[in-house]
Amino acid sequence: MPKHAHIWTPKLKKSSGPLYLAIANAIAEDIAIGQLAAEQRLPPQRKLADALGIDFTTVARAYAEAHKRGLVDSVVGRGTFVCGKRRPRIPRVFEGRPNVDMSMNMAPEPDDPELLALMQSGHSEVGQRMRDLLRYQNFGGSHEDREAGALWLRRRGLVVEPERLLVVPGAQCGLLAILTMLAPAGSVICCEELTYPGLRALAGLLGIKLVGLPMDAEGIDAVAFAGACAQYGPKALYCNPTLLNPTTATISAERRQALAEVARHYGVAIIEDDAYGFLPRSGPPALASIAPDITFYVAGLAKCVGAGLRVAYMVAPDTQLAARLASALRATTVMASPVTSTLATRWIRDGTADLMLGAIRKESSARQKLAARILPSGSYVTKPEAFHLWINLPPSWEQKAFAAHLAESGVGVVPSDAFCVSGPPPSAVRVCIGGIANRDDIRHGLEMIAQALRSAPLVAPAVV
Repeated sequence: MPKHAHIWTPKLKKSSGPLYLAIANAIAEDIAIGQLAAEQRLPPQRKLADALGIDFTTVARAYAEAHKRGLVDSVVGRGTFVCGKRRPRIPRVFEGRPNVDMSMNMAPEPDDPELLALMQSGHSEVGQRMRDLLRYQNFGGSHEDREAGALWLRRRGLVVEPERLLVVPGAQCGLLAILTMLAPAGSVICCEELTYPGLRALAGLLGIKLVGLPMDAEGIDAVAFAGACAQYGPKALYCNPTLLNPTTATISAERRQALAEVARHYGVAIIEDDAYGFLPRSGPPALASIAPDITFYVAGLAKCVGAGLRVAYMVAPDTQLAARLASALRATTVMASPVTSTLATRWIRDGTADLMLGAIRKESSARQKLAARILPSGSYVTKPEAFHLWINLPPSWEQKAFAAHLAESGVGVVPSDAFCVSGPPPSAVRVCIGGIANRDDIRHGLEMIAQALRSAPLVAPAVV
């Protein structure tokens, strides 16, 4: 009889402990007595849940527990298998990470064979210049790479002279250079009340105080920004104005104009982190086009082409400030990798980058539709072009408890604490539907989240 012809069903012993642990214990016992053989495939989680008459999230937690013990291993697209001498457990690169990691905000990866072949062709062509690319190049990028960056930014309606543009090894490096130049230790930067965790990390490193600004349906409250300018004298306003990480909020064109007027009145620079600005097919203009004289603009390729392409384009208000930024970059990162920058330039000029952006938009849209079918109506906010969601939790859940509950089931999400600048964090989590390789895993993760939203925690959160 073939190994997979019958459905294994655990013999559960009476216990006062959690049911998922009883199932994991049954897996261990059946392996020990030979009831489960090495390489044997366990039944799909939903099928086993139906057979036992229990919730499938309980089975998912049991499989996750068995995986932690080294009893089973999972193969994407094939299922969960018993480990053994003939099938040793394969160490994972990120040991201990969730089976369905919805915590990393990465774009969907391309899987179209023609697009992959085009990407490989560009990579091979760049490889032919490898000898020259292993040398030091101009700080801030070669003229050719700056021109390609300016060409890419035209997709955002920005007309930029290459002399004001710098090529940097990722947006985070660009933000570090700008903050180092603008904000000495002890100074203040204004930002959204829920903001990009990378900004919080940089502020902590540099000794900068962040002042979070309240937001409404149109974005940052301009009146509150003016009040903060009068009270704190900030060096800059940092914002992630399109598809804000974490909430996907987008500042309206009118509000962008109002914020620019306040910044100009108080002599405050604007730092525009346009990480997601290329994803919408249309939307408000970049702040750098509304107020180019006071805006430091950063746009990386990580969210619109690929996270591993560590290239970003940074635009200064004028050439003198660009030269000062180049000096800051020289001190902190030396230069962007010529190999990576040349590949980005190749893909921008031959249209590969546009095709990759189109593929990301298409797959993100499909995953958004999947989320709309699975998650309870009204439980989250997002935008059609985004690949992350902001879930507002029901009163029975506290955000850290919710994230911990999902982690036990092998699903990773990020509680609101990671984004909160001041005040109590909202009862919410960020869920990313991008980087995971296939829709089946996305569907599984969303089903686990939906089930958790409809249930109450086993233990009510403590009142502090």
